[in-house]
Amino acid sequence: MFRKIVTLVIVLPLAAVIVAFAVANRERVTVSFDPFTNVNPAYAATLPLFILIFVLVILGVFVGGVAAWLGQAHWRRAARQLDAEARLLRQELSALRNRFAADAPPTPPATTYFEPGSSPAIAPPRP
Repeated sequence: MFRKIVTLVIVLPLAAVIVAFAVANRERVTVSFDPFTNVNPAYAATLPLFILIFVLVILGVFVGGVAAWLGQAHWRRAARQLDAEARLLRQELSALRNRFAADAPPTPPATTYFEPGSSPAIAPPRP
């Protein structure tokens, strides 16, 4: 319940700011992708300014995420190598445990030093 209230406290003002920004920047702008001519560009788009800004912000978030992902490639590679090494060591440990468990003599049964029916609190001395 608290989480929903906090979300509403954050999301509602943010939505209001986004709507106000969109209303204040609804003028149409022409974006040209032809650097050689301004008069008759090969490709130009006319769209509201707020749409252009939102698209650029989303594109910036995407490019930043890709850059962060590529920057962490070293750590992901190291984690994969350490995981492979840990798996190999676990397999070796399991093989050694199985080998020594088969080679070990059977454990003798536990010896009691008191007569059945007597109190096990104090055991008699060993002979």
